[in-house]
Parts: sequence; structure tokens; C-alpha cells
Amino acid sequence: MYRDLVLVGLSILVWGIGEGMFLLFQPLYLEELGADPVMIGAIMGVIGLAMALGHLPAGFLADRIGRRPLMFAAWFIGLGAAWTMALADTLPVFVIGSSVYGLTAFVISPLNSYATAARGRLSTSRVLTLVSAAYNLGALTGPILGGWIGQIYGLGSNFFVAAMIFILSTLLILTIRPQPVEAKASGTWLRDPGRIIQPRFIQYLVVIFLVMMFMYLPQPLSQNFMLNEKNISIAGIGVLISMRSAGVVVLNLILGFFKAPFGFLLSQISVALYTLLIFKGNGLPWYLLGYFLLGGYQTARVLASAQSRKLVNASHMGLAYGAVETVISIAFIIAPPIAGYLYEINPDWLYMASFILICAAIAIALIFSPVRIRFTKQAIVKDGT
Repeated sequence: MYRDLVLVGLSILVWGIGEGMFLLFQPLYLEELGADPVMIGAIMGVIGLAMALGHLPAGFLADRIGRRPLMFAAWFIGLGAAWTMALADTLPVFVIGSSVYGLTAFVISPLNSYATAARGRLSTSRVLTLVSAAYNLGALTGPILGGWIGQIYGLGSNFFVAAMIFILSTLLILTIRPQPVEAKASGTWLRDPGRIIQPRFIQYLVVIFLVMMFMYLPQPLSQNFMLNEKNISIAGIGVLISMRSAGVVVLNLILGFFKAPFGFLLSQISVALYTLLIFKGNGLPWYLLGYFLLGGYQTARVLASAQSRKLVNASHMGLAYGAVETVISIAFIIAPPIAGYLYEINPDWLYMASFILICAAIAIALIFSPVRIRFTKQAIVKDGT
């Protein structure tokens, strides 16, 4: 089992290097291609829509036909989309490539299911945070490399290098072994959807949607804010993005030791602090700290899936993960246009509103989430289950 976890970790680490070279530079490249803030927000919303479309089907199919075929499909589609973006010389073609790349987000459900099934004695939250940390360990290098290449050769060059790196990642993922399909999964959800669509699970999805949308709101135009309002160079932005990935790695490793609800709370607090540091900070050290704390967003995303595992049985694990990722992706659709509108009126408004809404989301999660925090030592520190 651990052999396959290591191979998955290596593959997504390499993928993280390539993706880190371009993913968070996309708003800047869209600006180079002629998009204004409102248009950038709309395009990011379209990409978010593409991300939302595949999660539930992928989770359902992962439970029925296995996780590995879905993972292979995502790697190959992502590779093709990366080459489309690399070869695009107009905004419409680039948006098509970016949207297709967004579709590959469906891999999260089968990937998380695969890792959970192969976790051995590790807890669900621990294995998912480790997998996420592996990706972001690669993403530490990608933005620095991407910032350097983008500064010297132009941001368009980043996509060519990333597409080459993705080839190695794809070769690595092809070496993982299949896993048996849960015997109860075949057809069960179709015959009795009420076994997973329960009030507590629906309530949880609503809470996760609000929390993740408010946490994502300050992010789509952050690189534009740093470039245009804070006068940070593209190479400097690459360093900031790498610091974000460092924050994901460190926060995943630290918060993965806690029970998922408590780690989720700390992740939200870290993103709230990020908005304050970017808004009120007046120097690179403050921005570096802010981007480090922004890593809490990805940690929260992982722990959102880990918490959902308590609300469903093993035969519906993939579908539950898919449902969580779907509502998070819906947040990706709604938040960027709102961010673009606020940024167009006054860039500072974006961060003021985000801080207030994240604080409100913390209260919502504490009061309404069916997965509650019990503030005792045993409830906060994980017991390995």
C-alpha cells in the first residue's frame, strides 16, 4: 500500500513543480493578453465552472469502476490542456485550454479516495494532508522558477516548461497499482440515494460552500494587486507564491496532527490574517508572511474532505469527496467575478470585505457544522483513527 502512496506522492510533487510555474500567474498572463479586472474575474469564474463539472461524476465512477482509471484520465487531459495553453497565442484559445485544464480538478475525488484506501494505519486527515503537502512541496519550486522565466523570457514561456514537466509526472502515475472496488458501491447510491443525501451531509455542504467561498474571495486578483498596487516584480511575485506553497506544506504537516475540525478552524484563521497582512502590510516581509498563511486555504480544503468522511460510509467515499469538491468549485465560480467587481471599484475593498466575511464564516462553521469541535485535549489531538 505504502509503495503506491509514495508513487502518487512523487507524481503529484513533480506535477506541482509544473503547475506552480503558471497556475497563480494566470491572472497576470490574462492581463497581458488584454483582459481587464472584471474580465479576468469572469474568466476565472468560467474556469471554476469547468472545475465544478467533474467532481460528482468522478466520485461516483471512482466508487463503481475504481480510482486508478479516473486518475489516469485526469493526468492525460491535464497534459493535453497544458500544451494547448503553451501553444495559444490569442485570449480565446488560452481560455479554452485553461478551462479544459480546470476540468482535471475532478481528479481530487478519486485521488483522495485512492490515498484514503491505501493509508494503512494513518488517519484520513493525516494521509490527505500528506498528499497535499507532497504537491505543494513541488509547488515551492515552480513559482520561483516561473517567476524567473517569466521575468526574463515572458510568462508565456512558463507554459512550455510546465508541459514538459507534466510528461514526467504522467509516466510516474502510470506505475501505480489498481485497488479493489468496494463491494457495496455498485449501484447502491442509484437505488437508495437517501443513504448519502442525508440532512446532516447537506447541512455540512452548505457550511463548506460558504466557508470556502469567503476564503477564496481575496485570492483571484492577489497577484494583480501585488503587481499593480504594491509594485512587486513578477520575479518577486514568484517568491510570494512559493511562500504560499511553503505555508501549505508546513500547515498541512502541523494541522494534520490535530482532529480535522480543529485544524479546519485554525486554517480559516490563517487566511483571515493573510487578508490583513496583504491589505495593511507595507513591505515584503509582511507580504511573505501573508502568503505563507494563505497556505491555510489548501489545508482547509483537504480537511473539509477529511471531515466529510465521518458523515458517510466507505462505499460512498468517492461520491462524498466529489460532493465536497463540487461545492468548493462552485465557490470558485462565484467568488472571482465578485472579486473583479470589488477590485475595479477599489482594490482595498476586496480585502476589507474578505476579512469580514471570513470572520463570519468562522462563526458559521462553529455554530452550524454537523462536525463539531470539542475543546478538550483528546478531541483536539488526533488519536490515529
